[in-house]
Amino acid sequence: MSDAIKHECGIALLRLKQPLQYYLDKYGTAFYGLNKLHLLMEKQHNRGQDGAGVANIKFDMSPGERYISRYRSIDSKPIQDIFDYINAKFEKIGKENPEHLTDVDYLKKNSGFTGELFLGHLRYGTFGRNAIESCHPFLRQNNWITRNLVVAGNFNLTNVDELFEDLLHVGQHPKEKSDTVTVLEKIGHFLDTENDEMYKKLKPQGYSNSEIYSKIAEKIDLQKVLKKASEDWDGGYTMAGLLGHGDAFVLRDPAGIRPAYWYEDDEICVVASERPVIQTAFDLQAEQIKEIKPGHALIIKKNGKITEALINEPQDEAKCSFERIYFSRGSDVDIYKERKQLGRNIVPQIIDSIDNDMDNSVFSFIPNTAEVSFYGMVKGLEDHLNEEKIKRITALGSNPTENDIREILIKRARIEKIAIKDAKLRTFITQDDSRDDLVAHVYDITYGSVKRGTDNLVIIDDSIVRGTTLKQSILRILDRLDPKKIIVVSSAPQIRYPDCYGIDMAKMGDFIAFEATIALLHDRNMIYLIDTVYKKCKEQENLPKEHIKNYVQELYAPFTDDEVSRKISELLTPPTVSTPIEIIYQTVENLHKACPYNTGDWYFTGNYPTPGGNKVVNKAFIYWKEGRNERAY
Repeated sequence: MSDAIKHECGIALLRLKQPLQYYLDKYGTAFYGLNKLHLLMEKQHNRGQDGAGVANIKFDMSPGERYISRYRSIDSKPIQDIFDYINAKFEKIGKENPEHLTDVDYLKKNSGFTGELFLGHLRYGTFGRNAIESCHPFLRQNNWITRNLVVAGNFNLTNVDELFEDLLHVGQHPKEKSDTVTVLEKIGHFLDTENDEMYKKLKPQGYSNSEIYSKIAEKIDLQKVLKKASEDWDGGYTMAGLLGHGDAFVLRDPAGIRPAYWYEDDEICVVASERPVIQTAFDLQAEQIKEIKPGHALIIKKNGKITEALINEPQDEAKCSFERIYFSRGSDVDIYKERKQLGRNIVPQIIDSIDNDMDNSVFSFIPNTAEVSFYGMVKGLEDHLNEEKIKRITALGSNPTENDIREILIKRARIEKIAIKDAKLRTFITQDDSRDDLVAHVYDITYGSVKRGTDNLVIIDDSIVRGTTLKQSILRILDRLDPKKIIVVSSAPQIRYPDCYGIDMAKMGDFIAFEATIALLHDRNMIYLIDTVYKKCKEQENLPKEHIKNYVQELYAPFTDDEVSRKISELLTPPTVSTPIEIIYQTVENLHKACPYNTGDWYFTGNYPTPGGNKVVNKAFIYWKEGRNERAY
């Protein structure tokens, strides 16, 4: 994606199902779990570079012995910082008493992060401060071991205000009004309630307090706790939690918006945001790994029993399609195929744009993340050429010459490495003009790869959201090659609406498709529609989210996708560029053909999977109309 978009977060939960001595004996290290957590997090570093955190629970510790460890970092390399910090403790032990590194009893009693239950989190800050206090995992402490709660998630809730008020009504006083703290306290409240109810039930039966606590730890009903805590959540989420005594859970939203995958054997149970990281960490095949069902929670009891329990009735699935287009690692077997298909599906539009002139067209990609869809585009171009070759060879008749056939067969799509990003170039200059000039040179180009004034230059990108980088940098760079025409292809459809489930796209004015639509309304003397939609949005501003309709869709209704694309091309053409520019977007129909199991497309269509989405999009439009540069959530 040429526009930098913050997005998503990543989680990794690991439960060791055998005693620590088992891993020391089999793998030669007492730090098997810690090392695997490090790998799981490192392989998901694409999902969060603003901060990271880890937590660990030790089982069966005596009263007075520490059983919860947590460390968080907002260092420029937070994962490395965390594990450097943890490993430094063990290095010190190794220097002073090397034998202690193979003494699991000593390690559990004297060293942090030597327990059986791990939780890691990677953070992209889509909202709020990038401060250590904003980093997961969050910790809710209590002297009762079964009331201690550690939470980390990949999520955003749209109804934090309502949930916050609910907490006030039950007598709580949360320390801040954020969705993470609200979720933590919401789960914590019903966890307290479950503890209280079980205590009241068991006490009259003559058990001692220590016996009661043991029975609570054994019998606590996490399914009930999660059901009560999450029944009014509106948003996309994968929520992971650890309880002080050793139970754990990972809860997924009813529409399956945010991803979660898991695997278990007789040694471990692991959950992560992405499937290939589990494959890599434990040398598995894709079919061995399961996906947590929407609306369900994977509940891992301290005794090792694992169940996938229904928490909230699943809705129509709306798994995030941006996961497949851009955010997830492309090494996943299905995502790799889907991204290639996205490139293949857009080929007919490309052929029309170059007027079927394959001889005088050069194809490439920017940035590197678009490489897989580029491969698909090349495959599609080859298929097109093969069909053309068949027609031409057939037209030669029954006695063609060898040279005639050779001339047809040697035709290929002209593939070039057009742009190379200089990763070391940084913009420290404060003056806007100077910074823009430097930004325009972040990419270098391959001179001589395009025939000046003759060749079309076709560049594929993952998606075009704001278009800022295109206008300020990439198009100006490509223009130096002096092509006949520059065609920029987006493997994703036009992004028209804000996301409210964990991707940093919150303001209407950030979308070039919205800006182009507003420009079209002005061009065609239809600006009255802006006021009409604004009035409709304001009239329902204070309605319950369940009664709110997405009226912003009416702004796009008068125009075809091609009309909006042409206006986008016009708006993104730099004033200094004389080369004709055309921007082509994937169709929503072809997106669904390429990614049939991830149908969540609200950023393209405005069809939000939860009522809170409609509330957010209307609020975003109201803020834009009123000139308020604020987030809609």
